[in-house]
Parts: sequence; structure tokens; C-alpha cells
Amino acid sequence: MYIIRDITKLLTNSSAGIQILLGPRQCGKSTLFASLFLDRAYKEITFDDFQMRQLANQDPALFLQQFEPPLLLDEVQYVPNLFPELKKIIDKMKRAKVLGEFNPTKPLFRLTGSNQILMDKNIKESLAGRASYYYLNTLTVHEILQALPNTAIKDILFKGGWPELYVHDNNISVTAYLNDYIRSYVEKDIVLAAGIHKTSEFLTVLRLCAARTGQEMDYFDIHRDSGVSSVTVKEWISILDRADLIYQLRPYFNNLNQRLIKRPKLYFLDTGLAIRLQGWSEALPMLSSPQIGGLFETLVVAEIVKFIRNYGKDWELFFWRTKDGREEIDVILKTSKDDVHAFEIKYAIHGITHPIPFPPAFKKTFQPKMPLVIITSGGEKLKLSAECRTLPIKELHYYLSEI
Repeated sequence: MYIIRDITKLLTNSSAGIQILLGPRQCGKSTLFASLFLDRAYKEITFDDFQMRQLANQDPALFLQQFEPPLLLDEVQYVPNLFPELKKIIDKMKRAKVLGEFNPTKPLFRLTGSNQILMDKNIKESLAGRASYYYLNTLTVHEILQALPNTAIKDILFKGGWPELYVHDNNISVTAYLNDYIRSYVEKDIVLAAGIHKTSEFLTVLRLCAARTGQEMDYFDIHRDSGVSSVTVKEWISILDRADLIYQLRPYFNNLNQRLIKRPKLYFLDTGLAIRLQGWSEALPMLSSPQIGGLFETLVVAEIVKFIRNYGKDWELFFWRTKDGREEIDVILKTSKDDVHAFEIKYAIHGITHPIPFPPAFKKTFQPKMPLVIITSGGEKLKLSAECRTLPIKELHYYLSEI
């Protein structure tokens, strides 16, 4: 079973000579690219294969001579020496295009990379201006429900968006799968690439971050609970951000400097990973725990972030709060036209029945034209008042599509 990804249209509309798709391991990058090659013959090469990796790094020109494009090159962060050769090929193609000798309408090379840290170190500068970059994370709620419409939101919360957990008829243990993922990807790929020597301390910080998903980031708080210095905690959280495991939502300020220095809210981009790191092995106890509000908020924020990436939007996301903390809005979405959409997130199985007014300070600052949208886990899409409506998360994709 193949689950159609929302980013597909963005990729198929691009004619760049090289497309690079970045994102965590096992989120479906190579499967997605393979689906785009169905109309023509292609060769897939993975650099998890040590022999292929060695050949490509030792003699990249010889390596590429052996394979006729189009090529799907998987896990390219391991072959930095290949990129100068790809640069030569693309530059030659551009010259031929100017002379009218060659004008490809589809990418010649589609590359995937799951280790953003190694990509940043070795690769990005080599193809500046010659490749189009895209970001894929785990499945969205919309993608899952399009393929499996009877899937419950509580199951999506618990499993997260890992494709393997949806395409094999639930024969895979969620707990075992995510344990293996943490051991293989987080403990090895990220830790080694970032040069982290204190693996156990890093995992402790990671679990403390998972316990705080949906909350304002407090480096001193994590330092106190982990014994790791605040400076190191901040550095490690930056690594998790670059690895695309977490997202930091900035507070809204008119002053850009204030936005950058004030503490963000931290969200995991996959609730399944956050829930496993919190220690839950069953969905039912999790649903009645104090963490459920933060976990559902995490699911909603991740859905919005993924939508922005999948459709190439230039929107900005913030949270908003008064200085005294008495008034706040969970998420503000600001479009390129400066339209402001405000979202409150409430885990309510049967929806919300009473309207929530805009905070007075928010109305004064933004003078919102659109109603406040309360996103819930269930219930129906309802207009509760002139300035408030409810929206179940299953409808969020369609709401965003109309902005």
C-alpha cells in the first residue's frame, strides 16, 4: 500500500535538474521519489551500501559514468565527493540548454538525505543555485485519513506518522518500532554526526524535551533536571531542530530582535516519537494523562508546519501572549499578505459547544478579520459566534487550503 504524499504536486511541478529531499529516516523520502519515476526507467542507488559509498567517494566521475540518468540517490550525506561531479553535470546541462542542444523537462537526479547535520557540513554549498531543496517529515493527519479514512485520531496521536506503521496492516508493534528508531537513528546517526560524546546525557535531555512538548522552552529547567549545562542543552536542542525532530515556535513581537531572543515553545514534529520518549506503551492511559493537552497541541502544530512545507507556502507561525501571561493565543498564522489567522487548540473528544472570545489585547493589536478557530480532536465544524468557530483536526488541511 502506498500513501500519497501532499508534497507530490510541488515536486512534479519542478523541472530543476536536481531535486534534494531532506527529512528524518523512514519518513518515506525514497518511496516518494520512486513513485515520481513511474513514467520512465530509473536506477536507485542507496549509499547505506558501503561498497557504493566507497566507490562514489573515491572516484565520483567514474561512479556517475556507470549509471545513466535519471538516478535516485539515497542517503547522499555519506558521499560529499560526489557533489562537485553533479555540479559539473548540471552546469554542462545548463550550457546545452542555452545552446538549444538539450532541454530536459524533468529532474535528472533525485537525491535524499536524512542527516541534516552532515548535509550542512558537506554538501549544501556545492550545489548552491543548482538544486531545489524540499523538506519531508512523517505523514500528516490528512495523508493518513485520505488513505485510511477510518483511522481514529487517538491512534494517529499514539503511532505518529511513520509510514511503516500504516502500510502493513498493523502487524508491527508501535513500541518496538519506535524503540528501534530511537536506537538506530537518534542514538547513532544524530549523535555521531553532531560529535556528541555523552550519549546517555543526550538521551536524557531528549526525553525531558519530549515531556515538555507544547511548552515554552526553559533551558535552565532542563539543565536542573538533567545535570547538563544550560549552554549544552541549548546546543543539543539546536541539533534536534536541524535534524527536523523538533520545531521551535517563536513568540510574536513587532520587534524582530525580541522575537529572536525570547523563549520559543518546543514541539516534536511527530507525536509518536514524543509519546514513546515520554514512556507510554499504550494509548488509553496516555489519553487520560495530564500530557494529552500538550501532545494534541503538538499534533496540530506539526500538521500546520507540514502543510506549509508540503505546499511551499511562505507563511509565518507564532504564538502570542501578553507580558503578564494572562492572555494568549496558541498559534498565529501570518500570510504573505499580512492576513492573520488565530488558532486555539483544545483536546475535546466531542468538540466545543461554547464560543471563546478573542482576548481584548489581541483584538486591539491585530484587529482580526477572520474568526478565532478552535481546533479539536473530534466533533463537527461549527460556527459558535460571529468571531469563533470550531474545527476538528481532520478538517484542518481543508481550512488551510482555502487561505
